[in-house]
Amino acid sequence: MHLPKAELHLHIEGTLEPELAFALAERNGVQLPYANTEELRTAYLFDDLQTFLDLYYALMAVLRTEEDFEELADAYLTRAAAQGVRHAEIFFDPQAHTARGVPIGTVVDGLGRALDRSEEKHGISTQLIMCFLRDQSAESALETLEAAKPYLHRISAVGLDSAEVGHPPVKFREVYEVAGALGLRKVAHAGEEGPPEYIREALDVLGVERIDHGLRCMEDADLVKRLVAERMPLTLCPLSNVRLRAVDTLEDHPLRAMLDAGLLCTVNSDDPAYFGGYVGDTFHAVHEALGLEREQLRTLARNSFEAAFLDHDEERRARYLAEVEAYEFD
Repeated sequence: MHLPKAELHLHIEGTLEPELAFALAERNGVQLPYANTEELRTAYLFDDLQTFLDLYYALMAVLRTEEDFEELADAYLTRAAAQGVRHAEIFFDPQAHTARGVPIGTVVDGLGRALDRSEEKHGISTQLIMCFLRDQSAESALETLEAAKPYLHRISAVGLDSAEVGHPPVKFREVYEVAGALGLRKVAHAGEEGPPEYIREALDVLGVERIDHGLRCMEDADLVKRLVAERMPLTLCPLSNVRLRAVDTLEDHPLRAMLDAGLLCTVNSDDPAYFGGYVGDTFHAVHEALGLEREQLRTLARNSFEAAFLDHDEERRARYLAEVEAYEFD
């Protein structure tokens, strides 16, 4: 589906396709516990968020050099361009790499090499969002933010990801205060597996400008009213929600009800190598499974650009929105 769109919830490590994982493993002398790409793909079936994360972090062992991160990002951008992405705000997890002895500069500079040429090569403008792992300590997050200071010219925002339950947003109050003082925008995963209260904490304690996932807001009518009134963007990931058992089937996903409630929803791919599709595939899947009309798909695309961190370049945002309005469905 080539409808112009922004992708706002995309973990670059989650774009590691089995073929690239094996190629990087061979280049870097890493032994993967799978015989071939087919065997690895069969492991991409998960019971919940934690079983996904176990494989997700294990496969990161193949990412070692700037060249690896550059190749990873370029492969994603190639696929994204083919599916109509015009702007991408890309998450990365520095703690998952520094814990393996890979310096944060290697990660940022490697990704940056691909992102610097993205607009010319792929027609996609980009930003980087540095995420903190919520199942690690707040002190570790602060240390990571300190280590990132030489690279903040490449980083637009901070985020919060990984295992949600038992790690409420309030745990990271201080690091978000410091990030805000450094001029970084703020987002956070909340309400995927965690309760609606985590969404409130992300808003009130962390001061986020977007909620990543936010699926469980639908359990709290007052929270829904607030999110609608504040035009708070939600970066939904329907294929991820099904694969991680947050919803049983795509037909059960509340996206249509969320749109009907007036929520500012966007549709994204999360970790597409693991969850069965990139963002254009996701648009097609929700169109088919939920019976979304073409104008509802256009609304989702429009929302993605309205929710993007393009305040510094409203001319670009207006240009992207014009592309959405001009798009003719097949």
